[in-house]
Amino acid sequence: MIRVLLVDDQPLLRSGFRALLDLEDDIEVVAEAGDGQECLALAKQHLPDVALIDVQMPVLDGIEATRLIAADPDLAGVHVVILTNYGFDEYVFHALRAGAAGFLVKDIVPEDLLHSVRVAARGDALLAPSITRKLINRYVTQPLRPASATGLEELTGREREAVALVAQGLSNDQIAGRMVISPLTAKTHINRAMTKLHARDRAQLVVLAYESGLVVPPSR
Repeated sequence: MIRVLLVDDQPLLRSGFRALLDLEDDIEVVAEAGDGQECLALAKQHLPDVALIDVQMPVLDGIEATRLIAADPDLAGVHVVILTNYGFDEYVFHALRAGAAGFLVKDIVPEDLLHSVRVAARGDALLAPSITRKLINRYVTQPLRPASATGLEELTGREREAVALVAQGLSNDQIAGRMVISPLTAKTHINRAMTKLHARDRAQLVVLAYESGLVVPPSR
């Protein structure tokens, strides 16, 4: 059962999402919150698998709530998905850096919402190729962090290769094909890299890959 925490200051939106999610046999909405501070308290109380969090909220916004969840070892199993009205924007960029697994636009169709919750619960990143391209463009203007600051020197060659492919938006099966290994071995490389880099999920691997220069945008 996938346990979900809904966080938005609009009760009508929460009700609509809850009605949809509760229809699924493998998904359960365990709590709702109207602001970031309440979100943190309920996350600690219920330990959900996925927290759907609005960006702009009173008391504590979604970015700061995401940052605090990501920094709490007790909430390591909580995968944050940011809800936004506008698609990829500066808020989403900062949320990904804060520790979000990805983001959804609020007018998402029901089937995509359900799929996204399941993807996030597995620990996979909700980064479509178009969003990955926007991340790349954003990082073109950012100074690189030294590799030693990111922990990349801890990775084996194969783990580095796997992380670079994750940063290109490839699935485990696609990575396995590129590296000529089994999907299970690809997943093992990725999981070990996440552990060494202290990354919560694949989205964080993408952020680290571009910040460190492991993956360099072609236009750099």
